[in-house]
Amino acid sequence: MGNVVYSLNVSLDGFVETVDHSIDWVHIDEEIHRAFNAQQATVGAHLYGRRMWDIMASYWPTADQDPNASPSEVEWALIWQAMPKVVVSRSLDRIDEPNTRLVRGDAADELERLRATIDGDIDVGGPTLAAALIERDLVDDFRLFLNPVTLGAGTPYLPVGMQRQMRLVETRPFASGVVYLRYERVR
Repeated sequence: MGNVVYSLNVSLDGFVETVDHSIDWVHIDEEIHRAFNAQQATVGAHLYGRRMWDIMASYWPTADQDPNASPSEVEWALIWQAMPKVVVSRSLDRIDEPNTRLVRGDAADELERLRATIDGDIDVGGPTLAAALIERDLVDDFRLFLNPVTLGAGTPYLPVGMQRQMRLVETRPFASGVVYLRYERVR
């Protein structure tokens, strides 16, 4: 059984999106994309909230066919398309993507089902879904791609009021100024 991993781009002041839900400030170049792709080697499934699903589903199902996509983007698209995905949402009626299923119930219950059936890590996508799981102490591994920008306000990476002891297990600076930080929770 793998870890539950929460990985997102984060501003220096701790936000993952602006107040109006924009992520246009995020810096992703080939070097960073290769790092994203390499991390997928341990992932057995993705668990998404609805808003993160909307972002991912708006591009990645056909990104490998985009003539302007970089080699790393094409590689990511193929990894993502083949990966089992679960979307937790009460507002979506259906999902038509292959390897993807919709769950309307409790995210923690679904996470436990995934842990019992998936080999590898479970990657949690979306700050709202992650917050619900973090509040129940179900996330093991926190991965931040810290971008050299401040937003002033927005959606925080971590739920307000969260207190946990963490252990730094990995750092990696990128040429762009983005710094990768990986923390594991201390049990």
